Amino acid sequence: MNKNYDLIIIGGGPAGVTAGIYSARQRLNALLITKNFGGQIARKAVPIENYPGLGEISSVDLIQKFERDLKKHPIEIKNVSVFKIKKEKDGFIVVTEKKEKIKTKTIIITTGADPRPLEIPGEKEFIGKGVSYCVACDGPIFAKKDLVVAGGGNSAFEAALSLSNYANKIYIIERGDKIRADEKNQEKVKGNNKIEVITNATLKEIKGDKFVKEIIYQEKKTKKNISLSVSGLFVEIGSQPATAFIKGLVEFNDKDEIVVDSTNCRTKTEGIWAAGDVNNIPFKQIVIAAGAGAMAAMDVSIYLQRK
Repeated sequence: MNKNYDLIIIGGGPAGVTAGIYSARQRLNALLITKNFGGQIARKAVPIENYPGLGEISSVDLIQKFERDLKKHPIEIKNVSVFKIKKEKDGFIVVTEKKEKIKTKTIIITTGADPRPLEIPGEKEFIGKGVSYCVACDGPIFAKKDLVVAGGGNSAFEAALSLSNYANKIYIIERGDKIRADEKNQEKVKGNNKIEVITNATLKEIKGDKFVKEIIYQEKKTKKNISLSVSGLFVEIGSQPATAFIKGLVEFNDKDEIVVDSTNCRTKTEGIWAAGDVNNIPFKQIVIAAGAGAMAAMDVSIYLQRK
């Protein structure tokens, strides 16, 4: 623990990578810690169509461009997870999963969010045996199979469209009576004869033996239970911030998001910033996360100059 960094950035998604680039441009002695690059984008094998200047680009290509651009700058990178952060009088100690202790004056948290589980019978038992939270990781495994995608937002519709490249049939099951996905995604799904949308339905149970064989859902209006013979279930019902390592140091809202000042991404704890999907700024989009990462890094630079 000899080296003392100006800044440690925790997370390698759009916010973390952008914070890394901007901290290097500000000539900060910075370290970026991430297990993998890409954040939530890495779990989606879908085309990105709304990132300015790039047209349509695959999620994989976008991650590669992020990583390439970051590594053009003089910033250290450690590919590990963070276990804990300790507050000290003159800064912080970041403890990694390998029990390495690293000292820093400031921290930007950009760990994004983890998939939100359904919490229904059979879900935990069949994780990796038909239940998945990552289309990019597991989609090709289900070639010519029938599948269910849980959710009615953009993530669910994009997951179903991506899976239609492999699967035989995909059922999108949404518990509400209205679809939340953008009109463009809805039009794409309507034009895909492999995908069927079921609304007003609550997923009740996942059944199988060694692997998933059956999904039970209940029609809200009739209270009737319906069985679907499928080989897999992809859960796309939203996410929850990945913040376990920072508990007790910052303020959280009722969604477990880190509360920040929207003008600079500062938390209630002096020396800690939070950017991207991990914080309480609305509209979880790649471009917004990247902008927040830049904002946080520039504010860290100002903070350190004043100190």
